[in-house]
Amino acid sequence: MEPRKLTKEDIDKVRDIEGFPIGTDEDILALSNAPYYTACPNPFIEDFIEENGTPYDEATDEYQCEPFTADVSEGKSDAIYNAHTYHTKVPYKAIMRYIMHYTNPGDIVLDGFCGTGMTGVAANMCAHPEKQFQAMLDADMPYIKWGKRYPILNDLSPAATFIAQNYNMDIDVTSFAEEAKKVMKEALKECGWMYETNTDEAEIGHLLSGCKGTINYIVWSDVFICPQCGEEIVFYDVAVDAKTGKVSDTFSCLKCAAKLKKTDCERSMVTYFDEVLQETATIVKQKPVLINYQFGKKRLVKRPDSDDLALIEKIEHLTIPYWYPTSRMCEGRESRRNDKIGLTHVHHYFYKRTLYVLAKLFDLIEKSRNSDLLKIMFTSQIINISKMNRYRPQVSFPYNPLSGTLYVSSMINEANPFNAYEGKIKKFSEALRFNKNNSVSISTGSTTQLTIPDNSCDYIFTDPPFGNNLNYSELSFLWEAWLKIITNSKFEAIVNTTMGKALPEYQELMTQCFSEYYRVLKPNRWMTVEFHNSKNAVWNAIQEALQKSGFIVADVRTLDKQGGSFKQVTTASAVKQDLVISAYKPKESFKRKFLMNAGTEETAWDFVRQHLDNIAVVVIKDGKIELIAERQAFLLFDRMVAYHIMNGIPVPIDSTDFYRGLDEKFLKRDGMYFLADQVNEYDTARIKNDIEPIQFSLFVTNEKTAISWLYQQLNEPQAYAEIQPKFMLEVKSVDKFEAMPELAVLLEENFLQDEKGRWYIPDTTKEGDVAKLREKKLWKEFEGYVNSKGKLKLFRSEAIRVGFSKLWKDKNYQAIVDLAERLPEQTIQEDPNLLMYYDISLSRV
Repeated sequence: MEPRKLTKEDIDKVRDIEGFPIGTDEDILALSNAPYYTACPNPFIEDFIEENGTPYDEATDEYQCEPFTADVSEGKSDAIYNAHTYHTKVPYKAIMRYIMHYTNPGDIVLDGFCGTGMTGVAANMCAHPEKQFQAMLDADMPYIKWGKRYPILNDLSPAATFIAQNYNMDIDVTSFAEEAKKVMKEALKECGWMYETNTDEAEIGHLLSGCKGTINYIVWSDVFICPQCGEEIVFYDVAVDAKTGKVSDTFSCLKCAAKLKKTDCERSMVTYFDEVLQETATIVKQKPVLINYQFGKKRLVKRPDSDDLALIEKIEHLTIPYWYPTSRMCEGRESRRNDKIGLTHVHHYFYKRTLYVLAKLFDLIEKSRNSDLLKIMFTSQIINISKMNRYRPQVSFPYNPLSGTLYVSSMINEANPFNAYEGKIKKFSEALRFNKNNSVSISTGSTTQLTIPDNSCDYIFTDPPFGNNLNYSELSFLWEAWLKIITNSKFEAIVNTTMGKALPEYQELMTQCFSEYYRVLKPNRWMTVEFHNSKNAVWNAIQEALQKSGFIVADVRTLDKQGGSFKQVTTASAVKQDLVISAYKPKESFKRKFLMNAGTEETAWDFVRQHLDNIAVVVIKDGKIELIAERQAFLLFDRMVAYHIMNGIPVPIDSTDFYRGLDEKFLKRDGMYFLADQVNEYDTARIKNDIEPIQFSLFVTNEKTAISWLYQQLNEPQAYAEIQPKFMLEVKSVDKFEAMPELAVLLEENFLQDEKGRWYIPDTTKEGDVAKLREKKLWKEFEGYVNSKGKLKLFRSEAIRVGFSKLWKDKNYQAIVDLAERLPEQTIQEDPNLLMYYDISLSRV
């Protein structure tokens, strides 16, 4: 696209779009780089797609792709990854593998939660990869085609999109480095004296006495009050062993010798006049206790002397002649956590010396030729040189803030900003050396309302917010205060009680986002969702949001953080790891036929056929064939039921007839079902490799996983005495509220015995009868729950599933809602099937 100027008229056209940031038109215009990047919803995205994309036509579309199931291992040591920190980030080389698998040169790649723009970097690097990485991918993925892809990036955070545009725009690295050094030199000329300290004559010798050293950092310690004698206690002096560097949890008051912990003491506070706010304020009392400084090639340490204290006092009385942000910290659990120690506004998060240097640097940067790139270099160290930089005596690295929080420690490392930024010039130059002939379109706004035409994107890679793990808008506030444009957190998809957002609100926002993804993605194309959360309820909320929006999940894998590989998910208890979800948008022709045949059994089999067609046929890992969970009967049934319910269509077939129909209509291998044109590929792989399929690793936590485990064990008939010890070993913890049946009951209801009394998996001809018998018993159990009163404290979740299924078939939505509200909220939230029945029934009621 040709460069275009963003105007106030353009801004007015997108002002009502969800997620429009908080800032003046002038600041939005100043930060934007149209048409490639706008610090508001981008009005030029449609032009970008028209110029680079290809229209979708199902009649001529030949795209066919299986989900990406290979192992991925990419570290975080890459220069691009490390140039600028962010709250969460996926290494761009990992994303490249997905893009190369799912797309062809010229395709449009979208990421609506782009963060610092790693998806854009990955898409652009497909045109000019590093040679070593290119050779590796060519060996691992011989079918891929190198060449330019066209990324569209979006994020709610102005800080994120601003960083992303610098990572993805063409960069003159030489010009940037020269300008950065010039800016640093100018600032050092004015502020260098602030980082001078007297040298220690004993360390450098008598001949050099009187020379000045350069401060690397100053350690500040909180001051506490002894609850026994009322004496002030400098935490560093009583808790840190200077020789070993260890920090003790307990310490003694130097006056009364009382044994204390920090929690026993109150902080000493001081009152001062805040010249910025023009009011009296209170802040935690601190004392400088240690100075690390440089003299020649020597790094030396000393206690602050009278000159150091006088220097600090002198700087405190200076008036900073340059602009710096003074905003009140935004509402939130993280952003207001430090109110109690007096850090209520942005400028409180920096010592006066640091604030002066930052203000001077920012003033110079705004006047420079490379101001955009210099600004992200500027923001890249904001956290490291703020009061969030902890002093850790045993750690030599000078920058130690806690990630994902605005925590301020009792010992703070006031780092020299000039040292911090000097290293960044080299890092950014190395990271951006490949930024040539790039293409990108970046927008700032909510993914709930994208300015992108229908059916226009070829692939989506996205790493959305995960529940309440991180409060992005709060964590970005310090960066955005300097950039003068703030996140509109109304549309932030997180769980945050301070903002009045619980799990239902999070799920609703994620459903809206996925619905937009569904709208703009071409049919028969893929979306990869990288997701992490430690709570099953949040994982189920994400699954339901995907299903409600129309996507069908075809593969879920977990990230092994130690080895960096992805393994297939087989149980809900695995969601405590990173997940990689592969989901697809069905063809329009399938949807039309599905809706046309609604109410007939054929819709079930149409769904299974198109779903099997989108699942990987053979996955080989470590020399063994993986059993693919999505090809197993129980998951095929769950996916079929969910798709019908989410489309508001009655489920036309019960589980008994469904399982029998699978055996009649599809080919079965190793407990998995295949289409006729797929089974040869699987059989050939089995013969060629002469290998047995590997077993799933299952955690037995409820009735469903117990039955799945038994199906694995009973490939060969076994007596109860053989099964029971192994079963007891697997049942380590049962889900709360789950009335786990005894092993004997599970066997009786689900399996058959031979003439020797050994239990075995029923033949397919008898499986339907066993399923019917089991459902009949579970329905009777469910009727008992319906006829009882009050909250249900212990129950069989499988009986609840069967009961909800039957009530749904009878269109008795009220009965589903009534019983669901007698169940513990956790039970509904953590079971995706029960949650689906309840949510849809509630909307019907």
